[in-house]
Amino acid sequence: MPTGRVKWFDADKGFGFVIAEDGSQAFLHSSVLPEGLEVTKGTRLEYDVVDSRRGAQVLKARPVNTPGKVAKARRRPAVDMAVMVEDVIKVLDDLNNGLQHGRYPDPTHGNKVASLLRAIADDLES
Repeated sequence: MPTGRVKWFDADKGFGFVIAEDGSQAFLHSSVLPEGLEVTKGTRLEYDVVDSRRGAQVLKARPVNTPGKVAKARRRPAVDMAVMVEDVIKVLDDLNNGLQHGRYPDPTHGNKVASLLRAIADDLES
């Protein structure tokens, strides 16, 4: 995952550019930023890049060197996370039972499970 700094970003328009450490640039749209993150010139980001018809584009971004106090303030309490993990285990167990009987989940249910897992992973990473 490359890291770089925001070259410029227009919050009103919702886009800007990032310069990687190797000097390459990529288009940055506000939709790829974590909810609540406000970027300005110089903000350090870690991101995934994809080559599109129009050039390099950031696919997913997250801040680098977030101060520990800010990250801890955004964390859910451990007790809440424990309950969420228990619920995820139940969902995955139901999914596993279906798979063992040769049944894939319908696409809507599969997408919900994937979104749930991503959300849990994001909470655990913070």
